[in-house]
Amino acid sequence: MKLTLGLMWLLHWLPLPLLGRFGDAIGTLLFATLRSRRHIALTNLRLCLPELTEAERVDIAHRHFQAYSRSVWERAVLWWAPEARLKRLIQIEPNGVIPVAEMTDKPTILLCPHFVCLDVAGASIAMEASASSMYVTQKNAAFDQVLRAGRARFKPVKLFTRQDGIKPILRALRDKLPYFMLPDMDFGEKDAEFVPFFGVEAATLTATARIAATTGAQVMPVIATFLPNYQGWRVKFYPVWDNYPGDDMVAATRRMNQFIEERVREAPAEYFWTHKRFKTRPNGEPSLYSKK
Repeated sequence: MKLTLGLMWLLHWLPLPLLGRFGDAIGTLLFATLRSRRHIALTNLRLCLPELTEAERVDIAHRHFQAYSRSVWERAVLWWAPEARLKRLIQIEPNGVIPVAEMTDKPTILLCPHFVCLDVAGASIAMEASASSMYVTQKNAAFDQVLRAGRARFKPVKLFTRQDGIKPILRALRDKLPYFMLPDMDFGEKDAEFVPFFGVEAATLTATARIAATTGAQVMPVIATFLPNYQGWRVKFYPVWDNYPGDDMVAATRRMNQFIEERVREAPAEYFWTHKRFKTRPNGEPSLYSKK
């Protein structure tokens, strides 16, 4: 791992078009060799985008492996490049300015689904404002240290683990520290409801709605995607959701999934298809990922 981190540090000096193409090449190799992950991605795409041909789904899966690999190598730029370079490479929408005042005047949940460039969204915010987020401790200590340092090298941040529970998150929100929330992974049935995702019942955490209801936090979605031709990244801040979550936590969770669906259709290759999004099944239904 130390050799990999050393290579990443060296590569961060490259122009982004060269680094991006390097990531694409590695992604193509991974698509060809990681059969189990390719199976997961294609299963998800068949479930979510049945209107496409199989060739179209294979193409999206291939480009997803490229995009994911590219995002990993491009983290080197996020972790070590000068702030001025990052600001040149990150295009903020809709008006070129991060809405710092809007997200710090009251408790704010920054809703960031699992697109491969989500670390770019975090870096763009960290250069302007302190924030907090859930954090998964990495198995490799060296990588864990670099990851934490990379995410905390601008404004102070608070990183919580799942073992910390909900209370530190609630305190941070009440202190008007924006909470960077990734709501769209399958963690089982606990604290989740089965709601449709692309028409398929998916165990979906209701935490976004419940935390918003408990703290009075507003929900502001933020999505990071690649700019064309390896020119950098786009970070788009969406308007705060009106009347969210309301009285019905299940309906609020369904609304969240619908929003994510719409964003996935805009950049399908950049969504995290290699995660078993439908691993947990309702009523003892069989696994959707079994190889036939």
